[in-house]
This record gives sequence, structure tokens and C-alpha cells, in this order.
Amino acid sequence: MSTLEKHIIAAAEPFDRIDDSTFAEKFDRFKDARLILIGDASHGTSEFYTARAAITKRLVERFGFNIVAAEADWPDAHSVDQYVRHQTTVSAAESLNAFQRFPTWMWRNQEFKEFIEWLHRHNGDCPESEQAGFYGLDLYSLGASIRAVIDYLDKVNPDAAQDARKRYGCLQPWIEDPAQYGLVALKLGEAPCAEGVRKVLNDLLIRRLEYARKSDGAFLDAEMNAQIVRDAEEYYRALYHDPDLSWNLRDVHMFKILSRLLETKGSKAIVWAHNSHVGDARYTSMGMSRNELNIGQLCRENFGKDVVIIGCGTHTGTVAAANDWDGKMEVMKVVPSLEDSYERVMFNSGVPRFLLDLNQHKELTQMLMKPRLERFIGVIYRPATERWSHYSKAVLPKQMDAYVWFQESKAVIPFETDQPQFPPAVDETYPFGL
Repeated sequence: MSTLEKHIIAAAEPFDRIDDSTFAEKFDRFKDARLILIGDASHGTSEFYTARAAITKRLVERFGFNIVAAEADWPDAHSVDQYVRHQTTVSAAESLNAFQRFPTWMWRNQEFKEFIEWLHRHNGDCPESEQAGFYGLDLYSLGASIRAVIDYLDKVNPDAAQDARKRYGCLQPWIEDPAQYGLVALKLGEAPCAEGVRKVLNDLLIRRLEYARKSDGAFLDAEMNAQIVRDAEEYYRALYHDPDLSWNLRDVHMFKILSRLLETKGSKAIVWAHNSHVGDARYTSMGMSRNELNIGQLCRENFGKDVVIIGCGTHTGTVAAANDWDGKMEVMKVVPSLEDSYERVMFNSGVPRFLLDLNQHKELTQMLMKPRLERFIGVIYRPATERWSHYSKAVLPKQMDAYVWFQESKAVIPFETDQPQFPPAVDETYPFGL
């Protein structure tokens, strides 16, 4: 056994069952943070979902965290938010019907359903001002967000609604497949719809006080959707001429939405997203080689010591993923982790499940500072080309503050495996879907 493995064994905080209260209690050390980002190494691993749910429950229930912000589209998440806040009569399962874009299993799964049922019960015992909400940070809801903005303006200012219809009408030909707008913009060498979508957002913000008086909390929803349309227009233009920029635009957008949510006095947020988004990009090949940033980096740069980043990893097992974008979900075997990877170092310790606090063990931290491979499985998994498709270099102790390890893991339990038949979307993380 190597010296490194001995140090990991000494530092590891083992646990058995995630649903045992002693698991979530391990994270009480982070209770004074304002922002806790919980990452996962795949979008289809049951243990990652249940672990972050257990951590989140404890932080919400005991330490006043009141925002759960996820790598999900705002309009879809809004349906869940209404359910957990008792603002609708639909069931948990019905609230999840909003998630109809590939990959549906990312949110339409049993593990997530059980979490929002818990949050619904928790909020039922709280005054409205103390309830925790669920929000989406992503920008893939162009059509739904346009409809939401216009519906809102129809109620508070019909003239402004007509102006928005005209300005958003520029995007109408590409609503079903907005990536095609990026191709058209590239060919034209211009941004045909940019000015219009910016004006809708600016006009909304100029009248913020007036609208907020008329509609209470509905203004925030309209503002966020207008922000999505504005940022999505720019994002899709960047897809073809600068993929690295498109990644940055997406994570900057997620940070903007999160920052807006944190403007409320007393707000404390938990972020659920992939390790590639929450692990500080400056200490991965994303930042070191490709000049990419992410929400984890932006949170640290703007909120400093108020931020804690927790990652999850696994050695082998099964995962819910697809072979291709918009493809059918499959339960796939996870190939055992590669030599020279952080996952293999954790596996070699022989401890099946543990928490590793990367800030508390100086000698171990120093030994882990050597850049190693780290596995990133998104909604697409290609085991045959795993080294090149799913591994990237990272410096784990700089990338994260803590790491939750599962030697073996299993796939989430999806509501369905077939995916909606929409036009093939070109995502900036294709074919890996992070």
C-alpha cells in the first residue's frame, strides 16, 4: 500500500447508509457558508442524487438554507417550485411533467421526486417567508421563456407585451431548434435578434418597481425568463464560432441567475450541478488549457470564503445515460476507473464510502496536488472511448473543498427511458452533455 493510500485511509470519514442521519451530520462543518455547491460526476447516478438530497435536507432544516438552485431550466424548475411552496394543487409527479427536454431522466427520476416530496412537507410546516425554493439556472428554455415573458406582460402592460412580441418575433423561425439561429448568425456575420431581446430585458428592468407593485413575486419569474432569452440568443450565436465561449456564456448565465436569487436578505443557497460546473475551473484542464470558466470559479471569485464546493465520485457500477444526444436512456456499466486518476487513488484505499475533507489534512492535500485524471460522465456515456471522452486533468484539492466517494454506485430510477422527439439539439457539451 502506498503512502498516499495510507493517508487517504487515515483522513477518510467512512459512512454506510446515506439515509442514516450520521451521513448528513458530517456536513455540519460547512453550516456557516452562504453558498454550498454540490457536484456530481454523472447525471445518472442514484447515490449522487440521494447524497446531495440528504445534505440539502440537513442544511435547509437545521441551518436556514432557503435556495436550491439546480442545473435545470428555469420554467421547468418553476413548476417544481410552485409544488414545493404549496402554490399549486398538482402532485410531485405532475410537477415533474414540465421536464420534457432531453435528458428527461435527469429530473424525472424517483430519487429527485422523493426529495421534492420532502421539501413540500418541510415547507408546509414553515411560514411563507421561511420556505425553501427550487430554481433552475440553465438557459435551454428559449421558447418557454419567451412565452412566459409575454404572458406576464399581457397582464401588467399589454402595450409592452405587443412590443415584446415584435422583438421576440425575430427568433420565431428557430424556436424549435435554436442552434440553427447560431448557424444563420454565423453565415450573416451579424446578430439579427440581439438588440431586440436586450431591449425587452432592459425595458422590464427599467419598470421593475412599477411591475413588482402590480404582481408581487411574479416579476422575478418574468425577469429571469427575459434574462434567459437575452443570454440564450448570445449563447446560440457562440455555439459554432467559439465553443469555449459558449461554455463560458452558459456558466456566466447560471452565475447571474444565482446572484440575483441571493439578493434577498438572509438568502443561503445550495447549488446542484455537475462537477464540471461546480469544481473550480481554474484547477482543471478546462481553465488551464481552454480558458474556460464555470460557476464554481465565479462563486469563489465573488463570494470568497462564503463558498464551499463538494464533489462526488465513483469507481464502477451502473449509470443512466444515452449513447447519443436525444437518444434513448440506457442503464450502462461504468468502466472501472483508470490508473493515474483520482478515482483510482480513492478506490485503492479500500474504503468503500467516505467523505474526504480536502482542507483539513495538509500532508494529504500536498500529495494530492499532483494533477491527475478525473472522470466526467454527462448525459452521454461512451465507454469505448472513455479516456478521451470522459477524463480530464484536475487538481482536486484546489478544485473542491470536500469529496464524497462511492466505490460502487447504481443508476437512478427513471420515470421513462424513451426521450422526447424534438429536432436534434447541438449542445456545447455534445457529445458528453455535462
